[in-house]
Amino acid sequence: MTSASGSDADGERRIVSDAAGIVVLGACAAWSLITAAVHDGRPEGVLLAVLAVAAGYAAGRIGGALLPVGAPFAGALAGIALTVAVPHLAPGPQIAAPLGHAGATAAVLTLSAGAACCAAWAAPVPAVRLALRLLAAGTAVLAGLLGSTSGLVTCIAVLVCSLAAGRTRHRGAATAVLAALAALVTGLIWAVAARAAPGGFVAALEGRLTPHRVQLWHDAWRLLGDDTALGAGPGRFGELSATSAQSLLSDGKPHSAPLQQAAEQGIVGVALLAAAFGWVLYALWRGPRPTPVALTAGAALTALAAIAAIGNALSFTAVSVGAGLLAGMATARPLADEPAGRTPDTRTRDAGRTAAR
Repeated sequence: MTSASGSDADGERRIVSDAAGIVVLGACAAWSLITAAVHDGRPEGVLLAVLAVAAGYAAGRIGGALLPVGAPFAGALAGIALTVAVPHLAPGPQIAAPLGHAGATAAVLTLSAGAACCAAWAAPVPAVRLALRLLAAGTAVLAGLLGSTSGLVTCIAVLVCSLAAGRTRHRGAATAVLAALAALVTGLIWAVAARAAPGGFVAALEGRLTPHRVQLWHDAWRLLGDDTALGAGPGRFGELSATSAQSLLSDGKPHSAPLQQAAEQGIVGVALLAAAFGWVLYALWRGPRPTPVALTAGAALTALAAIAAIGNALSFTAVSVGAGLLAGMATARPLADEPAGRTPDTRTRDAGRTAAR
């Protein structure tokens, strides 16, 4: 049993984390309304995304508290089933649908792999843990079969990071590395958009993502320059981007979450998006779950951030809900004590706790 002071400290940390989440998500919604009012934009997409993340997070907290193994397992199966059952999530050519579904496929499968690995770390039976890790590996195989190279890479990365998390002794340092990786990917995309990246890197990126997408990023950077503080207004990129207007299958988005925030909501919108990601990592760092569970979820969400930086994944409600679910399940406090002694969960911040005598 932990001491009363330790329980109080945990409770205070959770209150701070939850309050920070409310403030950040509320600010995201409020800023979209402000910029929409100034530029006659359409904030419905941003508001829906905020609502989807909040609802998913709340549901994940409840499910993770009641069923620390069953809830993430069910979430992994739901993600796999959604990818297989919904044709528009498949990365193949979609004649009647806008582009961007390949990113959604990669994102959903990455979140599914993360959920399966979280369930594996929470499972007390070794055979069950092995089966859940095989399920995570199966999502990578499914991504390869569907032709989603990015999904294959990110699913494997999540599985490898999850296995490595079992030997990680400093949760804070690992969380900082995840944040740095997300910042690095975003910085590279911004450099390409600003025409500040080396030509060889841009050429390689165009070969993988098409010159059309890189041109969309250039348009987003131009719109940010037109109004750095407020942007062009939510939902207005499609009508102001020359590249988007010339495309027959344009969905009116720059296919990069940070650049879309920059173009439509200015530098403040970018800061709020970064704050939302930072809040999730903070909640995982200070959460009550074992270190491997928290870092596995963090790795999956960092992979999602990388996918969203180069694609349109966050425009799909299923992805926003899935991200909230995974974060909620990985920060929930199970009603029953989790089995101890399976992993070297040695968080330095818990070193000061003493046993009640």
